[in-house]
Amino acid sequence: MVYQPPAGARDLLPLDVAQKRWIEDRLQQVFHRWGYHRIITSTLERLDTLMAGGAIQRSTVLQLQESDDEQLGLRPELTASIARTAVTRMAGSTHPLRLYYNANVFQRAQEGSYSRQQEFYQAGVELVGAGGLLADAEVLLLLVDCLRHLGLHQWSIILGEAGLTRSLLSVFPLPLRDKVRKAIAKLDRMTLETLPMSAALRDRALLLLDLRGRPADVLQRIATLDLDATQQSALNNLKSLVDLLQESDRHTLHRSAERSRRSPTPHTLILDLSLIRTLDYYTGVVFEVVNTSEAGQSVLGQGGRYDQLLGLYHPDGQTYPGIGFALQIEHLHQVLLPTGQLPHQTHSSDWLVVPESPQAYTAALAYAQTLRDDKTTRVELDLGTRTAAETHDYAYRRRIAQIAWVKPDGKTVIETVNP
Repeated sequence: MVYQPPAGARDLLPLDVAQKRWIEDRLQQVFHRWGYHRIITSTLERLDTLMAGGAIQRSTVLQLQESDDEQLGLRPELTASIARTAVTRMAGSTHPLRLYYNANVFQRAQEGSYSRQQEFYQAGVELVGAGGLLADAEVLLLLVDCLRHLGLHQWSIILGEAGLTRSLLSVFPLPLRDKVRKAIAKLDRMTLETLPMSAALRDRALLLLDLRGRPADVLQRIATLDLDATQQSALNNLKSLVDLLQESDRHTLHRSAERSRRSPTPHTLILDLSLIRTLDYYTGVVFEVVNTSEAGQSVLGQGGRYDQLLGLYHPDGQTYPGIGFALQIEHLHQVLLPTGQLPHQTHSSDWLVVPESPQAYTAALAYAQTLRDDKTTRVELDLGTRTAAETHDYAYRRRIAQIAWVKPDGKTVIETVNP
């Protein structure tokens, strides 16, 4: 029998790990510069925590244990776990909390899905305890900084407003509302055109579907709708955020141009009121970052504001505002691989220490440790199973720079391996 990983899982080999770490290390540098601190939450959670009050479908959760007293599962995302931690273990901490993570998540493969993958890696942030325009701008500009620090160029931010979109959908009768919502989320024009509803409602549904494009154009089209005070306030906040992001981007480009000849590529901001996330706990701005290449488009990450989520986990129901994003490491890896930035091979050792006989074992161990005291030096110990010719061949194949032949009396002959 040949043993393989279970369906939906995969092994990461040393080069895979080196490339994954390259991405994570660069993201971590950005997170640190913005004042965020790493948090590690439990991979295993209670099912009611993972479902976030029904915002996350039970069918997406990999469940591990079912019993009358406790149902457990593997986290399908990190926001719910961090929200639980923020109002329990971190209760009383000074707000805002700036937290980041690098972690694996698990999502049950859905019927008919092209990929059967069930384990994924994410890096992201959560800004807990801060609402308003500036908090939204911070998280979005942090996302932009991450992408630029990775050296990515062909990407766009798709920006929506979950509360405003949800409110605009309220004109549809309840039996139709969820069908309209799902059709808009899937950009399914045909379904909207065939659903049993009045011509006026159909026009409204198709208008919502097409509320996507240049921010100025979309804002102008929304302004033609008959908005109530709450909807108008959400629209005004969205316009202020767009203005702030665009002005900040121009300032960054100008500052970079003054410092160097090569300025970062300006990103494209697309306003999209048809953007509806599958996670249903978002209450304000929502966004995706989409990369475009010859192979097509891929979603590198997503996020949004969730101002009611933390109240689900607080003992007294007290809630705090929050906003965050998650970047998909696998998608970043696929996009970065053709650029040549990722490591092409694993690190080779600097030394191969070879005891010339069993009587030289102690001296060889001591010499290897002396080399390792440098902290940055990589040292392998030959385990005494090769001939001299095989040792040379091994060092050459493993790209080891130097061999130290150690004699029983501790004397050492250093040999440089030709590349």
